[in-house]
Amino acid sequence: MNILSFPIVAASLLASATAADWPSFRGPDHTGVSSEKNWLGAWPGGQPKQLWKKAVGTGYSSMSVAEGRLYTVGNAHDQDTIYCFDANSGAELWKASYPQKLDPKYYEGGPSATPTVSAGRVYFISKQGEVRCLEAATGKQVWLRNIRKEYGVEEPDWGFAGSPLVQGNGLFLNAGTHGIALETTQGNKIWASGKDAAGYGSPVPFNFNNQAALAVFGAKALMIVDPKTGQELSRFPWETQYDVNAPDPVVVGSDLFITSGYKFLEGPGTGASGALVRPAAGKSQKIWHSKELACQLSTPVLIGGYLYGITGNGDQPGFLRCLDAKTGDVKWSSPATPMGNLTAADGKLLWVTGKGELVVVEATPTAYQEITRAQVAGGKVWSAPVLANGKLYVRNSKGDVVCVDLKGTGPVS
Repeated sequence: MNILSFPIVAASLLASATAADWPSFRGPDHTGVSSEKNWLGAWPGGQPKQLWKKAVGTGYSSMSVAEGRLYTVGNAHDQDTIYCFDANSGAELWKASYPQKLDPKYYEGGPSATPTVSAGRVYFISKQGEVRCLEAATGKQVWLRNIRKEYGVEEPDWGFAGSPLVQGNGLFLNAGTHGIALETTQGNKIWASGKDAAGYGSPVPFNFNNQAALAVFGAKALMIVDPKTGQELSRFPWETQYDVNAPDPVVVGSDLFITSGYKFLEGPGTGASGALVRPAAGKSQKIWHSKELACQLSTPVLIGGYLYGITGNGDQPGFLRCLDAKTGDVKWSSPATPMGNLTAADGKLLWVTGKGELVVVEATPTAYQEITRAQVAGGKVWSAPVLANGKLYVRNSKGDVVCVDLKGTGPVS
């Protein structure tokens, strides 16, 4: 029986959320671009005011903000803890813990997925495939499923990392060959694909041939999937070293941009790179391919027909680059900087570098133009920053979550 309510409409994800809320990874429309305006003010002394700071444990989970509450996950003493804080004051409202090895492997370890908030509930997947649904206000567990044990799917080398996607009554996960769909109500199976290891990105809503679909960046291919049935509609091979396809697909009209920071085993090129793909029934078409935007972890943003992303790998210096989404031509590149992660709003890029420095950049193809910069966090920052209601939330690998006020006291001159 079909229990899903469609068509997919991004704005329907959280009817109760405010326009400035950020209830899931990369925001309510999954683009990494906020609709928020008038968030950048003058910072007294050139530094935005830190409103609060909390320690949540090791990990790379980003943050979700909904209805005045912030959610994130960290690991300490071999257990993960899902935290809920007051987004304005940082006061801890509740926390829920469960056993989980830190599992460092060429990095610090800890959880990678970001909680998703929808209709008064929080959904999260652990590195080992435990999917939890909690009450958003209290943290009380509603249901628990272990997809690795129940469906026999292979755990990726670095654990499950894609954040849950809620559409209608379905909860979609990048797990197995091209995804798993569960009911939001009780976690019962809607459909499950093969048992192969997944990629590390999150499922992204996508219109394919005027049909609601999902773009799933798997371990070895970009796949277009029917969310009602789980049927694979299209596939574009993309095999890289270690099967690390981590950034989410970026919707560019009827096309998709995909990128990886690792070398190809075989296929469209020999180095880390990105490509614009036009999905089609049968064989998908590659529009262009470039080594100039090879993103290991951070997903690029699309603004005004241009892709802005951080090319680089690991702790090596990276570059913020602008590419023409139609042609792949490079418009500009920043000075070399520890790569970090980014989000965007109101024609501006908010780039938090790998060393915790916020760099605000004009989202224009004309030239690399910095507006302002300030040190907002210490340690290593790979998690995506979040802008919500004039506040920027930044999280480093050891688990410091910092909230700073970007509005300041007045407009930037």
